[in-house]
Amino acid sequence: MELPINPIAIPIAAVAALFVGALWYNPKFGFGIAWMRESGMTEERIKSGNIATIFGLTLVFATMLSFLLMQFTNHQWGALSMVGAEPELAKPSFEAFMADYGDTFRTFKHGALHGAMFGILGALPIIGTIALFERKSAKYIFINSGYWIVTLAVMGSIICGM
Repeated sequence: MELPINPIAIPIAAVAALFVGALWYNPKFGFGIAWMRESGMTEERIKSGNIATIFGLTLVFATMLSFLLMQFTNHQWGALSMVGAEPELAKPSFEAFMADYGDTFRTFKHGALHGAMFGILGALPIIGTIALFERKSAKYIFINSGYWIVTLAVMGSIICGM
């Protein structure tokens, strides 16, 4: 039986997170200047970081998020988990179920919906809580949460629609 995901979708979704970030936090046409002001970031501090480490770990984290997001966007993973992720050992009813519903809700639009929901119900409360204790502004919360809501919608659409 074929897995209910295109394996290339995970790394593409992870790389997409970096592209969305490059646009979102860009000082010329994104929220870069406002984010720098709200976070206390300076040009000097940005230039002082190890770019390879920052982007390398960012890609690793985005890949981890892609795997987690797959569970929320592709309902077929729930069916697969019911048989212990070993479809060859499943009863014939599983094969019949997958034949009937294997491609149900496998669209870019559906993935974007679940990705955005994951951002609103997952990223926003986490970022908001941390920001409140760090005494950051509402603008800071909305800039960073907005990035994750949009990014997770894009990632979800890729994971679910491919």
